Amino acid sequence: MAELDTLDIVVLGVIFLGTVAYFTKGKLWGVTKDPYANGFAAGGASKPGRTRNIVEAMEESGKNCVVFYGSQTGTAEDYASRLAKEGKSRFGLNTMIADLEDYDFDNLDTVPSDNIVMFVLATYGEGEPTDNAVDFYEFITGEDASFNEGNDPPLGNLNYVAFGLGNNTYEHYNSMVRNVNKALEKLGAHRIGEAGEGDDGAGTMEEDFLAWKDPMWEALAKKMGLEEREAVYEPIFAINERDDLTPEANEVYLGEPNKLHLEGTAKGPFNSHNPYIAPIAESYELFSAKDRNCLHMEIDISGSNLKYETGDHIAIWPTNPGEEVNKFLDILDLSGKQHSVVTVKALEPTAKVPFPNPTTYDAILRYHLEICAPVSRQFVSTLAAFAPNDDIKAEMNRLGSDKDYFHEKTGPHYYNIARFLASVSKGEKWTKIPFSAFIEGLTKLQPRYYSISSSSLVQPKKISITAVVESQQIPGRDDPFRGVATNYLFALKQKQNGDPNPAPFGQSYELTGPRNKYDGIHVPVHVRHSNFKLPSDPGKPIIMIGPGTGVAPFRGFVQERAKQARDGVEVGKTLLFFGCRKSTEDFMYQKEWQEYKEALGDKFEMITAFSREGSKKVYVQHRLKERSKEVSDLLSQKAYFYVCGDAAHMAREVNTVLAQIIAEGRGVSEAKGEEIVKNMRSANQYQVCSDFVTPSLLHRNRIC
Repeated sequence: MAELDTLDIVVLGVIFLGTVAYFTKGKLWGVTKDPYANGFAAGGASKPGRTRNIVEAMEESGKNCVVFYGSQTGTAEDYASRLAKEGKSRFGLNTMIADLEDYDFDNLDTVPSDNIVMFVLATYGEGEPTDNAVDFYEFITGEDASFNEGNDPPLGNLNYVAFGLGNNTYEHYNSMVRNVNKALEKLGAHRIGEAGEGDDGAGTMEEDFLAWKDPMWEALAKKMGLEEREAVYEPIFAINERDDLTPEANEVYLGEPNKLHLEGTAKGPFNSHNPYIAPIAESYELFSAKDRNCLHMEIDISGSNLKYETGDHIAIWPTNPGEEVNKFLDILDLSGKQHSVVTVKALEPTAKVPFPNPTTYDAILRYHLEICAPVSRQFVSTLAAFAPNDDIKAEMNRLGSDKDYFHEKTGPHYYNIARFLASVSKGEKWTKIPFSAFIEGLTKLQPRYYSISSSSLVQPKKISITAVVESQQIPGRDDPFRGVATNYLFALKQKQNGDPNPAPFGQSYELTGPRNKYDGIHVPVHVRHSNFKLPSDPGKPIIMIGPGTGVAPFRGFVQERAKQARDGVEVGKTLLFFGCRKSTEDFMYQKEWQEYKEALGDKFEMITAFSREGSKKVYVQHRLKERSKEVSDLLSQKAYFYVCGDAAHMAREVNTVLAQIIAEGRGVSEAKGEEIVKNMRSANQYQVCSDFVTPSLLHRNRIC
């Protein structure tokens, strides 16, 4: 065999690295663990030298209950943290929470039978596990799952609890918890209580969780011989005010996400734990209506290692508005300490502080906690003990225990925690609440995801965003409820364009960021890859249904096909159904579509539905029905079918119409048509992108 020269070795090395990158999707080097995960942390199993054996980790830290979470946006992680805290305070359990990707699971058969394992599992997309749960899911549901001890049944020792987070507008509702539960039972494990299911689609996630956990705790106490005690608040974190430090000190974090950003040396890889501070190249208004706003933004990623593909998502890292920060500080009587420096220290060996410090009260509230999220009934119960007086305490206890009374008093107002406390106490200050309770009880401020509305083939170094500015008039509330991220983006747009009102709707944001590091119109971002993709063969026909901002990813699709056509590539029929209220108010990118038509010719057609222009409301599903013959013909040519938008209503109706079109076109029953639609979805020939609503955030993003 001939000796390899230097060039051969280099080429082979590149091929090897490329192969690893392909099969691991870059996980070996592209993703860093979040050093500031929520609450009871996983004990840092991902750190060098730490064990991936959960039994060893529990023994080393003296724990007898672990709560595993599979979380994409932080909600499942938050519920896991709440379960761990409640298990400790009510039953004296020694609890920890654990990220599923931090541990191996071939040793589950060695978990002592007097220990408890809990699973809080979100279902992502079309019935998929969350990114951090993929390896666990593939192992536990695999036909050849192998365990250390070789017992029969393998997991006869395991006592477990399970709760799932899903959305009933998707076909594979809560499939993650259902499939894991089925696999665990098959392996001989013993479930305690029911496998709970929370429904984001119905907007009942929080109440589903509360309704499940109380009987679960009762069943667990009976099975494991636990004795309930009076729940007493035991802080996980110690807060120390630092008189020796000022906010100007170099070591004090004022909202920077990590040490590299603090030191001004941030570099890639940029991801969900390390955002890129991206320049906004351009921003403008898409609507002509006076009472609604829709933004188009161009995010410049040329100075980063970020790459995207058409159909991917961009994450925006928002900040909370100053008015809400001030309300929070005021009701706690902390306004005078807004910029005081504090150190936050974990009191539990398996707990992690969810943000870097030393920092300030202002930075914690502005950059790190979801202070604008609707208040949860469970958190109300926690805070009752710290009420200013007995009357308010009694009211808080009633609100925390009576579901109907709670929703009667809070539901119409969309109260966040500060507004809620001010309402209950009629403005009296809450001076007894330990600040640690908010760090433990509020969700970490999460990035918001948006479908990218540009083609990576056309503009690889710029990412387009199309977003309606969230603003809802709420009966009984003086001011509208406003989305955190879209109003933050709107304020950036106002500043960039020199609009006379830089604080729209009375909301002001720290647009220049910590230490003015976002000055010059910048925004922290990262990219998340999606399976919502054009067919690999550009000659395949595509049918797209995208009303409102549901058209965002399809702008990227059509943009890409127009580019391919200009380059001489043969493209398939490209049919787009778009709907909005009026052609004169919210017809987004109206002139652009004509430009794409000129490039694509008869290969592109846009069918519009304007719901408020005639005497009868017309929606995209009606137009789809009208074009049954053409749609049926395209499907017979193996066309790809895409839907993006309101999953609760429009997407369901489109699904029904599609089944009817197939049944009629192929001369089969409607039931058979529905079966064909399901098969299309399984084969990825039918892809759905929908409104993504995180219950703890009450923030709507249209993503795939």
